[in-house]
Amino acid sequence: MIVEPPKPSATRVSVPPLLAMRAAVLGVIALLAFGAIFFRLWYLQILSGSRYVAEAHANAIREVPVPAPRGEILDSEGRPLVSDKVVDAVLIDPTRLPESRREQAQLYRALGHVLGLSAHHIEALVAHGHSEVPYAPVTIDTEASPQALTILSEHANELPGVVQEPLRIPDYPYGELAAQVLGYVGQVSPAELKKPAFRGVPPGTIVGQAGLEYYYEPYLRGREGSQRFEVNAANEAVPVYLPPAPPTRGDNLRTSLDVNLQRAGERALREAIDRQRAAGKPATAASFVAMDPMNGEVLAIGSYPSFDPEAFNHPLTKSEFNALLGPRAPGEPSPTINYATEGLFPTGSAFKPITAMAAMEGGYVNPLERFGPGPCLEIGGLKFCNASDAPFPPMDVSEALTVSSDTYFFTVGRRAFLHEGSIQAMAHKLGVGEETGIELNEYPGVVPDARWRAEMNRRQEKCEHEHPSNAKSECAYVSEVKPWTEGEEMDLAVGQGSLQTTPLQLAVAYSTLVNAWRNNGDGVKVRPHIGIAITSPSGRLVRRLVAPPLYHVHLDPEYLGYVFEGIHGATTLPGGTSTAVWTGWNQSAHPTYGKTGTAEVYGQEEDSWYACYVADAKRPIVITATVEHGGYGEEAAAPIARALATEWFYGRSSTIVKPSEIAP
Repeated sequence: MIVEPPKPSATRVSVPPLLAMRAAVLGVIALLAFGAIFFRLWYLQILSGSRYVAEAHANAIREVPVPAPRGEILDSEGRPLVSDKVVDAVLIDPTRLPESRREQAQLYRALGHVLGLSAHHIEALVAHGHSEVPYAPVTIDTEASPQALTILSEHANELPGVVQEPLRIPDYPYGELAAQVLGYVGQVSPAELKKPAFRGVPPGTIVGQAGLEYYYEPYLRGREGSQRFEVNAANEAVPVYLPPAPPTRGDNLRTSLDVNLQRAGERALREAIDRQRAAGKPATAASFVAMDPMNGEVLAIGSYPSFDPEAFNHPLTKSEFNALLGPRAPGEPSPTINYATEGLFPTGSAFKPITAMAAMEGGYVNPLERFGPGPCLEIGGLKFCNASDAPFPPMDVSEALTVSSDTYFFTVGRRAFLHEGSIQAMAHKLGVGEETGIELNEYPGVVPDARWRAEMNRRQEKCEHEHPSNAKSECAYVSEVKPWTEGEEMDLAVGQGSLQTTPLQLAVAYSTLVNAWRNNGDGVKVRPHIGIAITSPSGRLVRRLVAPPLYHVHLDPEYLGYVFEGIHGATTLPGGTSTAVWTGWNQSAHPTYGKTGTAEVYGQEEDSWYACYVADAKRPIVITATVEHGGYGEEAAAPIARALATEWFYGRSSTIVKPSEIAP
């Protein structure tokens, strides 16, 4: 046996240190990567498995929102002014409509034939609703007859996308009563969803659009619920019961409004309009305010023309909706405008108590000084005359208020021109030309002065520069560019000229005077308000609504006495401008203090005004009323105030007004 000698071993090649380090790093990275994958799998399967199972199950759940019933709006005695009701509505689900335009048109024609609507109208409703809230069904009819609903049920397979559902809508048991105050509701728009007032509101929600419905929307809206159902992979419902989340009804709003007083006031508005039109006056619009002068509670507030809020419950195209908001005919006032808070007018002589207080407080009129004789004053070639050129003798301030002597107050205006801004300051102090803070849309108005005149001159000159060829039609800030004049101050003193205010502002001004007079000169400028309390559907108090005074005022009690002596004489003495209106009134029980106003409107019939205070230890009331282009104050506006006062003091024991008793 031959034994071979051992072969020499191969030479060992050494690994460079850098390469070894790289290999080690790669190994560590691979180990960490596999570890992370393993941990993630363990986390998903062991720790989070149950959660993902729940989420996967939730992906198969569909929710249909269930609108919340809105809270009620109640009068001061708890009677519902706005409630709700359930109707059988016909809706179209745009996602289930046929894809073919031709088939859609056939569907609209068939549905319209059953409901008595045009196919074009239905198509417009679907287009408008789909653009506002793309995924939501569009309401087509809320007043379908039982026969129509039966036909639709029998032919449901032939009408894809057409569904019937119970729908809860607002109910207005008194029709047009207080319509501008209560407001109306509608589906929230994409533009409204961007506003802070509607932050967090789901698209398609019915919300308040005007009036108290809008202002108290967060309380009235409630919280929507949902109806849940499970679907399979084909998005088909499966028969599994899932408990619904019921909606929560909104809270109720208790107001200071008295339904009987509101009814009496609105009836008086219509009667005044009819009476003045029969006498040949245009009498285009009218309004009134009745409030407690001690705390600012608005007892009734009305405007003419009016509208039925029920109209906004029905499906409306965009053009139909806009038509409801506008005037009924060109040149007519809009029924949705609240002329008590948004109607701006000069007040005529109803402004004179403000002028009298400014002059006496300003020290340029002694209340016992007698002046202003004759039918007219002539200043710079212009005549400033009494109504019907009545030749009054010299009078003191109380007598001038009783008979409404223009020559007296024109003279006051001449003196006020030398005490720049005194009348304007008193007007603002009492509440004229200032927003009141009421829970309704309102305009501040204008108390003209030298600064206002300068601003209007600037705007006029700018406008004329921009429209040199048609300045007369485009530029109407002032009729003539000139400084503030003595004549303009005289016009303001009698509530004429460029003065622009609302019946609510005048009611605040008279209430401030009353408040100070009853408190020996130390009074408050009240904040008019309608909301009293928020209550739950069961009647539990949720929140008491407090409206503190705007600020305190001090007026000389002696001067206040002269003013109230004068406007009391205007309702009781021979020659008083509204004595005839208060004939037969029990002055010993409830003394009256009132001032008429007849505001001249260039080229048109005068605006009729009346403002009054009827005294009572516990239930005092201030009333203002106006009839646009209604003629003299005592003819049109004053009877409205008398009707309201009669109801307030002597109609309290009458039976509760029923909706069927409201005159159309």
